[in-house]
Amino acid sequence: MTAPAYQQMIFVNLPVNDLDASKKFFTELGYSINPQFSDENAASVVISDTIVAMLLTRPFYATFTDKEIADATKTSEVLVCLSAESRDKVDELVEKAVAAGGTASEKIQDMGFMYGRAFDDLDGHTWEVVWMDPSAIEG
Repeated sequence: MTAPAYQQMIFVNLPVNDLDASKKFFTELGYSINPQFSDENAASVVISDTIVAMLLTRPFYATFTDKEIADATKTSEVLVCLSAESRDKVDELVEKAVAAGGTASEKIQDMGFMYGRAFDDLDGHTWEVVWMDPSAIEG
């Protein structure tokens, strides 16, 4: 019996202005907080088995870089894109984000085989949500 293949993970580190508000926002989207890697400076948001968003207070985030920290409400520093299992799930997540205080992008990408929308979280970080028809990927 062979060992299972290594699953590489991604940890997206994002500076936030209000850690408690950001934790509430992401739990309202259906994600959980891993208390083992969370404290008064950071929250570990579990998006999937291999994707974690680390929400860091701005002062704590600053300890990891010598660069100026972007104000994501004015400057785009990253576009985080999550896959969804259906078109309806794309809409559902964006609608949850708006209900939790986020802002939906008016731009909808509908190419038939691919459908995507985006929202900005409380700190202006842009999260894209995309569904792609599995048969288009195979073909």
